[in-house]
Amino acid sequence: MDVLYTMLTFIAFSFLALFLAMCFIIMTIFKGKSIGDPKYAPVKGTVFNQLFYFKKLHDYHTQLAKTHPTMRLLAPNQSELYTIDVRNIEHVLKTNFDKYSKGKYNQDIVTDLLGEGIFVVDGEKWKQQRKVASYEFSTRVLRDFSCFVFRKNAAKLVKVISEFSHEGLHFDMQDLQMRCALDSIFKVGFGTELNCLEGSNKEGIEFMKAFDESNAITYWRYVDPFWRLKRFLNIGGEAKLKINVKLIDEFVNGVIKTKKEQLTLQQDSVS
Repeated sequence: MDVLYTMLTFIAFSFLALFLAMCFIIMTIFKGKSIGDPKYAPVKGTVFNQLFYFKKLHDYHTQLAKTHPTMRLLAPNQSELYTIDVRNIEHVLKTNFDKYSKGKYNQDIVTDLLGEGIFVVDGEKWKQQRKVASYEFSTRVLRDFSCFVFRKNAAKLVKVISEFSHEGLHFDMQDLQMRCALDSIFKVGFGTELNCLEGSNKEGIEFMKAFDESNAITYWRYVDPFWRLKRFLNIGGEAKLKINVKLIDEFVNGVIKTKKEQLTLQQDSVS
């Protein structure tokens, strides 16, 4: 009898704790968000709505954007603004770019995968990296080479799609585009042929899959309030992300090391 009473008490307290937690989350989501204020963009739900449409998230946002070019989704302690309005995009990315940072919230989510690269950092770090990148890509030789590489790989992509079409086979367009993009980026950036599009480089394919999967897991963090706990416990997708990031780092470091060795040999042969 005592055991049954203890079990029922534990279950009751568990449900009570869950109920209180849900009430707290709901309160933090809706409190102080100026939901009915016409000065702010209209609210079209919460970020948790995206969980129900995660596998077709782009379609979900496209449908919302058709009726509300600028809108908000509520999250605990903040609102997330979504816009396709050209004026807003220009305001954020051009005329007032310095006022809009990635912020700690986004940096915490993506740093495990992207490190402190130009897509993550703000302020002086961003300016420094942009200066280096803009200098490199302002070189006419590099621009011409980049165009050549992208056109060459685009032609390969067209050929692959044509072969699938002639054979009446289904294919994943996003996967093919990613393979083409990675082949081009690595050729321009490192002078290395990944051959992901042709599928002849096993290491390149493994890198591509790890990078693609890591992107998906990182993206999932935006709607998973427990991702930090999962990372701490090294379970679920966070455990897989850790493995993938290690594979990505080893592959990229290997490419850089090989390129350095090639440059050293070239310099030695010239001298």
